[in-house]
Formats: sequence, C-alpha cells, structure tokens
Amino acid sequence: MSVRAKIRTLFRLLFLALILVTVGVVSAITTIRLTVHGRQEQLPNLAGQSADKARQLLAALGLEMRVEDKLYSSRIPAGDILSQMPPVGSLVRPQQQVHVLVSLGPPQVTVPNAIGSSLRAARIVSIQQGLTIGDIASVFWPAGGPGQVVAQDPQPSAADVRSPAVNFLVSLGDAPLAFLCPSFVGQSLSEARLELAQGGFNSLQVTPVSSTGEPTGTVIQQVPLPGSKITPGTVFDFEVAK
Repeated sequence: MSVRAKIRTLFRLLFLALILVTVGVVSAITTIRLTVHGRQEQLPNLAGQSADKARQLLAALGLEMRVEDKLYSSRIPAGDILSQMPPVGSLVRPQQQVHVLVSLGPPQVTVPNAIGSSLRAARIVSIQQGLTIGDIASVFWPAGGPGQVVAQDPQPSAADVRSPAVNFLVSLGDAPLAFLCPSFVGQSLSEARLELAQGGFNSLQVTPVSSTGEPTGTVIQQVPLPGSKITPGTVFDFEVAK
C-alpha cells in the first residue's frame, strides 16, 4: 500500500471515530435530559389540605415542605394550608422545597394598646394576649421619651388581624443637634479653640507636627473634615505646625 493510500485510510478511521464520539455525546445528553425531565413532578394543589397531609403528599414526590409563616384566616380552618410557592402545576424536582403558609383559623386575640408604654411593658402585654413580637424599629421622635413605644402595627383593638406578630416603633428621644463643621485649617490654634468654645465644643486633641510652610501654632489638618456633620459631643483632632 502506498503512503498516500495509508494516509487516506488513517483519515477515514479518524473521521469514523469522530462520528462515533459525537453520536455518543449526543446520546448521553439526550439521556440526561430525558432522565431529568422524567423525574420532574407536577406540583399538586395543597391549599385547603391539612399541614400533615400536605407534607405526606410532598414526601411521596420526594419534596420537602417548609412552613414560612402562620397567619389568621376566616376562610381556612386552623392547621390547613393557605397558599404555596411554587404555585399549583409547577414542574418540580425531587428534594426541592415547597414553601407554604399555614392557617391559624379566625383571629381570637385582642391587640393591646402599647403606645406610650415602655418596650418591655409592650412585650409583656402582647405575649399575655397570645401575640408574638415582630419587628422593632427605633427612630428619633420628639413626642416620645427614649424607649417609649410611639406606634404599633396592628393598631390597638384591630378587627382585621392577619398575623399574630405585632410590630413596634420605639422612640430614641429628640434628635441630637447637628451642625456643619467649619474649616479651621490656616487658623491659629488659639483662634480655633476660641471658636470651638463659643460653639459649645470642648473636646479637642492637638497633635504637633513638623511643617516648613506654616507658622508655628497654625492648624494644618483637622478631623472631622470641613462640611461634615458634627454634634455637641464631637471630638476634634487638630494637627498643628510646630
């Protein structure tokens, strides 16, 4: 066999091998896709089912149920599923979580009036009424003393209670006075001290640094920076030429 014939034969073998590998890869991908899609299940309707039955239905499909919250409902009996996510009919795979809301039945609690009381007292009275404590936020509030409840959700004696959690807004008291920091750079230390004292600022730290371009005793750097917000308790830090 000539060299040219051998080369042709070799190319034919390589081409045939490439075709076989390509067919194998395509077949494997198709098999994987069919396997994955074959294992998908259509999510049933869990709404109205008891939590125990819903958990059993999902377990039979290889799925896990996760209770995200429990809410009051006048339509759905206590212990039954209110809603689900993913929704009904979604294609799901084994070991995927299904998130549900569970009914507590009709509300049978009275929301107390905690406005004006301390947060501690608000917690106690809410728990005594069968409620749980939800979110607590704090804001500067001139109408309420520090630690005092100034707003709540749900409102006192609300009839349309959706969740057993009650949220509180707590006062931090009056907002502290804030000013824009002036620039002291270029002033003498004595001038800067006097200006600070006149403004009610008494906390000052001074660091002497070597400088060849500024007269001795001149402020060459400051913290806080000019234009930043400062309060009466702000501590100033000056670098002063020596």
